[in-house]
Amino acid sequence: MLLRSINLKQDFAVFLMEVCILTCYFRHNQMKEVFTRAGVEVTKENRKEIDRIIHSIVGVEYKNCSATWRVVKERLSEDEGAFVAKLKSAL
Repeated sequence: MLLRSINLKQDFAVFLMEVCILTCYFRHNQMKEVFTRAGVEVTKENRKEIDRIIHSIVGVEYKNCSATWRVVKERLSEDEGAFVAKLKSAL
């Protein structure tokens, strides 16, 4: 029973991390518009790759969601078109 409990906890932790990837900044309307303009359809299969690319574009260590969103918002306010172009070319 203990092993099953540990596995459930690990599985739940992995699930939460995967959900965080989608819900951290991907869920914001502004990002939905960016994805649309870049011609990107975010799916369960490609969201980690897109997340890694965005982290790379903004120069933030992967999985640091709040820092990434902070920089993404700054970049979008400075020049949304340039950010969309970088995302489009990186994909």
